[in-house]
Amino acid sequence: MIQLIGRGVAGLALLLVSYIAVGGLMSATGAPKPRGQMVEIEPGRKLRLVCEGPRSDRPVIWLEAGAFGLAADWGGTQEALTAAGWRSCAYDRAGMGYSPKGPSPRDGIAIVTDFEKLVAASGEPGPYILVGHSMAGLRLREYAGRNPDKVAGIVLVDAATPEAAQNPQMQGFIKTFASVSKWAARGASIGLYKPLVHTRFGDKIDLPPAAKAEKGWAFANGRHNRTAAEEVGLWKQASDQAAAQPDFDPKWPVAVVTAGPVAGRELRKEMQAAPARRSQHGLVDHVEAATHTLLIGRRFADHIVRAVAFVADAYKKG
Repeated sequence: MIQLIGRGVAGLALLLVSYIAVGGLMSATGAPKPRGQMVEIEPGRKLRLVCEGPRSDRPVIWLEAGAFGLAADWGGTQEALTAAGWRSCAYDRAGMGYSPKGPSPRDGIAIVTDFEKLVAASGEPGPYILVGHSMAGLRLREYAGRNPDKVAGIVLVDAATPEAAQNPQMQGFIKTFASVSKWAARGASIGLYKPLVHTRFGDKIDLPPAAKAEKGWAFANGRHNRTAAEEVGLWKQASDQAAAQPDFDPKWPVAVVTAGPVAGRELRKEMQAAPARRSQHGLVDHVEAATHTLLIGRRFADHIVRAVAFVADAYKKG
């Protein structure tokens, strides 16, 4: 019996090693060339930046990805924005995607400080329309509070708010998500996800080919996942830091785009919509057919484009 169990364990170990090895070969042969450019934000430190679309007198759109996200997450949205004549920029946070690691801890202040430096180094003229997905709602509040003169308007895409973290149900979600994120990082670090790079698991957003390849690579990358897990683990600190900043100026146009049905999620939807309700120029768009991830992909990108146009128009009218 002991010998039989030993053989079974050895067989499973061999299967796991073979699985990882095959995945390694698949990801090595298909490693994508990153789009965009590396921008130096301070001596010895760079972040990957992807700007697309024509230069014009319209505000530049800055896109901030959510947890585990990178510039690739916005590939479908950037494609739609470019087609509508907008210039947009997305980037990889330090330690995420193609950007080298940054100093720890990767809390909200560290991330927004890097973002401030990147915006300055990019040479893109402001003020800007800031678009944030999911956890990026915290980053937008932090950046806007620190840089009010650079804000033309806000678009929150199924985004978290600092106030939501005070809700007991949300606190439970954050705790569980942080625990799951740690395990996800461990799995990526030993190569468990490499065979899944070219499957639906590698892209749940519905991205264009180039961005899809980048997203799949990041999905299986250990460093990317470890940094993401660290960010999620600091959600409460980032939320407290964002809450220390003032609410969005009521004069700023704010559009809120959410995913999923309203029925059964009324409290969550109202918490998400609150920034738009407080604005003198607010828009709320509940996209019931969308999921949290699909909302920023090609299928529903038109909702984000319309939200951007609404904010830009309201800003122009003053």
